[in-house]
Amino acid sequence: MEQQPIDEWLKELMQQEDPERKMTDKQARIVAAAAEIFARKGFAAASTSEIAQQAGVAEGTIFRHYRTKKDLLLSIVAPVMSRLVTPFVLRDFGRVFEDRYDSFDQFLRAVIENRIIFLKKNMSILKIFVQEVPFHPDLQEQFQKVVIKQVLARMTVIVDRFREDGMLIDLPSSTIIRLAVSTMIGYVIVRAMYGEQEGSQWDDEKERQATIDFIMRGLAVPAP
Repeated sequence: MEQQPIDEWLKELMQQEDPERKMTDKQARIVAAAAEIFARKGFAAASTSEIAQQAGVAEGTIFRHYRTKKDLLLSIVAPVMSRLVTPFVLRDFGRVFEDRYDSFDQFLRAVIENRIIFLKKNMSILKIFVQEVPFHPDLQEQFQKVVIKQVLARMTVIVDRFREDGMLIDLPSSTIIRLAVSTMIGYVIVRAMYGEQEGSQWDDEKERQATIDFIMRGLAVPAP
């Protein structure tokens, strides 16, 4: 089977230097194979025998490290969220929050462009999140605690400034963020799943600008 490229998040997870967190070579191969197969086929359709075959290990080896297939899924997603995704996401995302923007639409464009770059390098984890998080309450809880909490706090500071400057309508910052982020996530996911397919008629700049314009029409204070 053709070897798939490894996402950057997975490389970093494999290269943990902490002895308690560092994976053995077999664990790393199992996790890499599982991540690729979960992303391609979904958790329910993936089999441990297929994961074992791609990882080059006996199926029994998987169950020596992970009691169930669900444990294997959690071993990929949970550490990524709790130890890796938040600092990894915020490492590059933090630059967006640190810059100063003259308008809210400039901030929106910076967020979109930053996340597209991130997802190009980490597509399998996006697919796993989109496919599995809605069906696993334990993953939802971790995602809310680890990722959403930190990103929301930093976005609130920026939204508060634009709202106080009279550039955004008088809604709670949490509502403004929910409306903007849900629209941007929709654009980014559709772009990732459809827009980059061969033969697609997707006009990325047009779609990106339409997304930003749509958000601003709803949230910007109308000109006098």
